[in-house]
Amino acid sequence: MRVPASPAALPDTHAPAAPAGLPGWDPAWSRLVTVRTFDGDRTLHVLDTGDVLAEAGLRPDGIILAVHGNPTWSYLWRSLAAATLDAARSGDGPVWRVVAPDQLDMGFSERLAHGRLPRPSAAGTAPLGDDAGYRTLGGRIADLDALVTTLGLDAAARSGQSLLTLGHDWGGVVSLGWAGRNQDLVDGAMTLNTAVHRDPAEPLPAPLRAALAGPLLPGSTVATDAFLKVTTSLGNPPLDSGVRAAYHLPYRSADRRGGIGGFVADIPVGPAHGSHEELQRVSRDLAAFQKPALILWGPQDPVFLDRYLADLLERLPQADLHRFETAGHLLAEDVDIAGPILRWARGVLDPPAVQAPVWRDGDYRPLWSFLDAWRQEPATALVDMAGASRPPVSWSRLAGVVDAMAVGLVRLGVRPGDRVSMMVTPGLDLTAALYACLRIGAVVVVADAGLGVPGMTRAVRAARPDWIIGMTPGLTVARAQDWPGRRISVSTLPAPLAAALRVEDSLYRMAAAHAGRRYADGDAGPVHEPAADDPAAVLYTSGSTGPAKGVVYTHGRLSALSGLLRDVFDVRPGSSLLAGFAPFALLGPAIGATSITPDMSVTRPATLTATAVAEAAAAGQATILFASPAALRNVVATADRLSPDQRSVLGRIDLVLSAGAPVHPRLVAQVARIFPAAEIHSPYGMTEALLLTDIDRPTIEHLAAPTGDGTQDGVCVGRPVGPVRIAIAPLRDDGSAAENLLEGPAATGRLGEVVVSAPHQKAGYDRLWLTDALSRRDTRDGLQWHRTQDVGHLDAEGRLWIEGRLQHVVATPAGPVAPGGPEARIDALDAVLRSAVVGVGPHGTQAVVAVVEAAGNPDRGRVRPGLAPTDLAAAVRKAALPVPVAAVLVTDTVPVDIRHNSKVDRSRLARWADGVLAGGRVGTP
Repeated sequence: MRVPASPAALPDTHAPAAPAGLPGWDPAWSRLVTVRTFDGDRTLHVLDTGDVLAEAGLRPDGIILAVHGNPTWSYLWRSLAAATLDAARSGDGPVWRVVAPDQLDMGFSERLAHGRLPRPSAAGTAPLGDDAGYRTLGGRIADLDALVTTLGLDAAARSGQSLLTLGHDWGGVVSLGWAGRNQDLVDGAMTLNTAVHRDPAEPLPAPLRAALAGPLLPGSTVATDAFLKVTTSLGNPPLDSGVRAAYHLPYRSADRRGGIGGFVADIPVGPAHGSHEELQRVSRDLAAFQKPALILWGPQDPVFLDRYLADLLERLPQADLHRFETAGHLLAEDVDIAGPILRWARGVLDPPAVQAPVWRDGDYRPLWSFLDAWRQEPATALVDMAGASRPPVSWSRLAGVVDAMAVGLVRLGVRPGDRVSMMVTPGLDLTAALYACLRIGAVVVVADAGLGVPGMTRAVRAARPDWIIGMTPGLTVARAQDWPGRRISVSTLPAPLAAALRVEDSLYRMAAAHAGRRYADGDAGPVHEPAADDPAAVLYTSGSTGPAKGVVYTHGRLSALSGLLRDVFDVRPGSSLLAGFAPFALLGPAIGATSITPDMSVTRPATLTATAVAEAAAAGQATILFASPAALRNVVATADRLSPDQRSVLGRIDLVLSAGAPVHPRLVAQVARIFPAAEIHSPYGMTEALLLTDIDRPTIEHLAAPTGDGTQDGVCVGRPVGPVRIAIAPLRDDGSAAENLLEGPAATGRLGEVVVSAPHQKAGYDRLWLTDALSRRDTRDGLQWHRTQDVGHLDAEGRLWIEGRLQHVVATPAGPVAPGGPEARIDALDAVLRSAVVGVGPHGTQAVVAVVEAAGNPDRGRVRPGLAPTDLAAAVRKAALPVPVAAVLVTDTVPVDIRHNSKVDRSRLARWADGVLAGGRVGTP
């Protein structure tokens, strides 16, 4: 039944319906349901979309049973209710009925002994029970069970409708507890930030400690609305005032807030607490839960910390997880949860077909194969020129050290599948530690130091490593930031320092203590041989296009990558690879190539000098150089410091590979003069698929020549390499990418998102289920495709041209404009060093704005940011044609990414341009 009365029209113990006029709330969802629970009949206010669906003639395919926490109410699920109804009416996917009760004593449900304040309880003592004024955990699970029976949701589930549970905060405990003991009814369980177990050795989160502190409990939760105010202040971004008022509406007086205090008092603070055993039962039942699960998590939560997420993942290893890095406790308000919930729910109802593997088992070669095969070889395997130069390491020595470290790690307790965060700079130590971990089946986690402490902290907490291997600076940061994981140092530290940093052992001690022992001989116990499909590494992106993402690689996919380097670029066993780009230095041992690390800052590629390259090339007899365009630009800029002997050394390099950004023809010509015998190639790829296409020097120069193909927009990155397949998802008028994929002649000249399939592409994104799901395109032929978010087109020769990023496409009234085409033409102007084409204004009616980094003029001094001079603006507008440019801005610096120092931050420039053109302070981008 529906009751139109307002909250003030009924006595406080009764259950009034939620009023109309609340932002995002439809009164048609509001329903009062009387349920028979363990202590008699109780009336619950319930958000239920069932009647709305029935009136539209729609039969549900499934039910989502959602439970709020403290101190919210079913209003928390309004966006999910609206989204399910919109999808049902449009015919887009399954029809879901949402049922979301206000828990007893909460929201607009019946109040118990209103006006009575819960007594504070000392840690470890039993609190008041269900008969004394508030519901305990067991009672709340019983209430939910009674609602399921009263509404016939159990019968619907038995008749074929899918039943999924969903919860948040302590509602997550209630919903997971009910699902754990009703596996015969549910098809899956979902939860937002919650916890089902607390380690007594760990302190309660600070907000809960404060609320539970003696007399503060009734004062902060019931007598005043302090607890409620604190909770609704946790929105990120802050809640709209109307939304915040809606959350407060059911709790306007102390006699309406008893449930808030009761919920807090019911938190088990010790084994003697009245709800302790019930929570233990919930956690045990959850560990036996065999159905699909989804965890959506806001890491910026001061209550449900990452340690509670780690516990959930241990109990639900099958769970799909997505971390919304900028979101917090009120996750349902901070981000769109309806989209991922409906996407996941559809997969439960209609599981996707199992995809065929992207590579064959027979092609798999373990990454340590050459270490095993060449363990008697005296030839050089590693040369480390970074910092204090160290003697070259032979294959024999490297194999012995890797084995000794592997034995030591296993004896310390590192197990297959354990995650090991590497806080070690590229060079000898990192290579040995990495291969030791890979050999025993541990998963290495590598986050770029260029992310800075906040970015690295976010990455490490997301990856949740079991171990951290680091040098003193990295271990110091780990200690200061309280990163998870047991600690291992590279070198052996003085005892006081080791104790301060919580270091348990060192790699150097392991190498010495276990010298001569072989892991494969069982010197550390049973030998684990990682399979091709086992995870091997989590490599973090640079963070240049949003929060850094962890990219998961299996042993098989890394093996396929090393095979591609070998077969396509002729990096053969016995070659010598000088890598100014760390990931490829680490692949050297897997290819059988000597790896040389030059003296440079790994977080600043542009610090690589010509002299450093020459010295490293001489020390390792390099035949191949791999460096980013930013690094090569500095090599060219410092080439005048080379001695004749050093120039001779560089003349022996026969292959130069440059990745990370397109290489300008001018730079290619300059590099060719320094490395006269080298073939010059510019592969295209990304952390998710490190090598996809390749273009060589003759093609680059041909396309740049007046007689070349000057009709194409963007930068040509060449043809697909090896088994790589490239498709185009055409852009719609609004700048989004269509679902259909075009290959071959059908894709020629079509602007769209670049979608790739390759044996060596990522296995997935780590703990970013939604990002991974959105990045996949699985086709009927069994291929897995990765959406790169790059936009471009294929020409008639099958070459790929990159024209920017999908999120940077300008949505103009005339249709989408990819920035890469006009940028390439603007960059060709002598007065321009770099440019960025961005959109300003509302989506769909955006104006094209060009921001240029001027080449400068010694006679005029430093460039002043702002509107470009008339002559420069005219030249830029002419160069950009046929794209009309509404405004031209100039600056003396264009922000670029950390890792490659090459990728222009168009989003940042768009915000700056919008402010300047709106009359704001100019400043600098």
